[in-house]
Amino acid sequence: MNKTAIILTRRVGSKILILRNQRVILDMELAELYGVSVKRLNEQIKRNPQRFPPDFLFTLSRAEYRDLRSQNATSSSSHGGRRYLPHAFTEHGAIMAASVLNSKRAIEMSIFVVRAFVQMRHAVLAKQQVVSKLTELEARLDQHDADIQELIDAIRELMAPAPANDRRIGFEAPTRSAKNKTKATLAAQASGRS
Repeated sequence: MNKTAIILTRRVGSKILILRNQRVILDMELAELYGVSVKRLNEQIKRNPQRFPPDFLFTLSRAEYRDLRSQNATSSSSHGGRRYLPHAFTEHGAIMAASVLNSKRAIEMSIFVVRAFVQMRHAVLAKQQVVSKLTELEARLDQHDADIQELIDAIRELMAPAPANDRRIGFEAPTRSAKNKTKATLAAQASGRS
């Protein structure tokens, strides 16, 4: 993709919004991209309603439009702004709009619209993958922290001095005094038998 295509794709991508959990582009933005007036775009939608099912196109509610206006500082209808609620086109609706407009510019720009939607989809997918990996890493770190703490506790236990009254296990070589006691005990036992 050349620089111009990248710039156009980014420009289109900046116009994509998320409404009703869908990525959409508003009719005024799409009309500008396709080089037609909003009025002409909406005329074509009215003439071809069968081409725009609800998953291709929906009309914003008054509350949605009010929220968008407050976020984007669009003009009010009392000052020459819109008189009707805008339409929101999904990716498929934007492509269908290009086909009903049937202008060279609309067809050319629809390619960039599709690319922008695809890039946005990839970005969302990449973000989900990063979040998933971070969650997995956090779980591993928590497990490693627990394992390391157990290891430290075991080392401390091994390093602690043994209690004084600990009974020893295993063979212990007799000392001289122990040897003498053993001989005396054996001699006493021998004299007692005789």
